[in-house]
Amino acid sequence: SRDLVRWTSSDGTEIEGVLYKPPRFNKRRKHPLLVLIHGGPAGVSRPTLDPLHGVYPVEHWLDRGAVILNPNYRGSTGYGEAFRSLNIRNLGMGDMEDVLSGVDHLIDEGFVDPKRMGAMGWSQGGFISAFLTTHTDRFRAISVGAGISNWVTYYVNTDIPPFTRQYLKATPWDDPEIYTRTSPMSAIRQASTPTLIQHCDGDKRVPIPNAYELRQGLEDQGVPVKMIVYKGFGHGISKPRALHAAIRHNLEWFDEWIWGDRPKK
Repeated sequence: SRDLVRWTSSDGTEIEGVLYKPPRFNKRRKHPLLVLIHGGPAGVSRPTLDPLHGVYPVEHWLDRGAVILNPNYRGSTGYGEAFRSLNIRNLGMGDMEDVLSGVDHLIDEGFVDPKRMGAMGWSQGGFISAFLTTHTDRFRAISVGAGISNWVTYYVNTDIPPFTRQYLKATPWDDPEIYTRTSPMSAIRQASTPTLIQHCDGDKRVPIPNAYELRQGLEDQGVPVKMIVYKGFGHGISKPRALHAAIRHNLEWFDEWIWGDRPKK
């Protein structure tokens, strides 16, 4: 089933999301929770009948008994201009609070196992996933797809440098502090969550140096990390065989860390 859920974030902002429940959902049972974070940031998750989940095998995880949350974090479209502007000079930080408060809301409902939680997303969803990787230890596993790890690295490599000037209201040279505060890499020394990194080698929107930087930082901290590069693609994977492989990589990553399956050789 697909339900709209609402909760209050740490600063009092009301956040909405879509909650997918497995076929054998039992509100008295503790289910694994997977958080699937949309991109944009001005995207939106809807309770559609045939959702497009990209590289994430949602149906498989639902069949294994997981509940899946798609949060419409601050900056999402469809909630008015004031809501869409709440992540100005607040990237990552406000987003993380919106995600974690949604997680807490579901835990309080009584049907989520807080020891078996994962998070994932692509593009801006990958950035928020990377931010969660370095800022909290509450997730058992995370997948970062085409994510930003350092806004300075992003700014000097992307094909749309006006994006950071729009959201952070400065260049890195004018206000290095805001670039530091909103970048996942700034907290890399406290990272501990096993992380899968997925990135395409021809990505001009979020160039691959972001992925290499996160991977090296996690390796330096001794955090389990696996990086997979999909060759011949830009910001997304467009051919069926590579898309199937990317789906399988996520399936295997979360099946291993959330359900304890032994990785295939």
